Amino acid sequence: MSIRSLGVGINYGQIANNLPSPSRVAYLLGSLNISRVKLYDADPNVLTAFANSDVEFVVGLGNEYLQKMTDPNQAQAWIQQHVQPYISQTKIKCITVGNEEIYVTTAHSTGILGNSFPPSAGAFRQDLAVYLQSILNFHAQTNSPFLINAYPFFAYKDNPDQISLSYVLFQPNPGTVDPITNLHYDNMLYAQIDSVYSAIKAMGHTNIQVKVSETEQNQGTPAKPSIPIDIFVFALFNEDLKPGPTSERNYGLYYPDGTPVYNIGLQGYLPRMDYSASEKNVIFFFSFLLPVAFLICTL
Repeated sequence: MSIRSLGVGINYGQIANNLPSPSRVAYLLGSLNISRVKLYDADPNVLTAFANSDVEFVVGLGNEYLQKMTDPNQAQAWIQQHVQPYISQTKIKCITVGNEEIYVTTAHSTGILGNSFPPSAGAFRQDLAVYLQSILNFHAQTNSPFLINAYPFFAYKDNPDQISLSYVLFQPNPGTVDPITNLHYDNMLYAQIDSVYSAIKAMGHTNIQVKVSETEQNQGTPAKPSIPIDIFVFALFNEDLKPGPTSERNYGLYYPDGTPVYNIGLQGYLPRMDYSASEKNVIFFFSFLLPVAFLICTL
């Protein structure tokens, strides 16, 4: 499976001390024809490096901003400092606040699901339903998407005896059939996405689109074949300073010097990149009265 053929976006994390400069990253992504990037902050060096390019950005505020952003004045001040200086030249299309520290936020962990199989019986956890109902109502009113971070690998890791690795990796496999809809699923990612669609429908909404803000892996799912799947692959680089198990530091498609970690058929398009120290140092925004976050996207 090739990134070029899928046309997906990429998560550009910077928790490392050996990453190439943003200007070199811009060159790399240009060579890959990647035109959508998700940041976990609003790094001015990155936004400046991509000025006058065709790359569309999702910028983010960390979990530490969750409480602050319930104050409209602080939210507006953040926009004025981190978005307005760049929006005229850099395509900032979406703002996220928080990332899975609590379940009810954007982007959402699949842990918000109380049931995920069969996909047609997907349902949110009962203890989160009251919060999710408010968020879903907002998405319906603003025509904004519901973001999830989907990691089929973790499901396999937790239950390798019951889940086929081929089913997780998009490799040939018998797949599984939803006994209610008779729809056939040949990979877990599509099953997870349709589970979320079913959970949203169970809450009374049928017109909210689901987007995948992080995954290891653009056609539609079996239940939503006409709706392309927007995916941001996790992640661009291995990040040597990320905390947690070793796997957390090795999700990158590329080493910091620009050489590929995996053979994805793009080696001929990639220049070797020089090491340098990391240069790490809407659009309109609302906030709920609840201490949770959301986003508005124009993707």
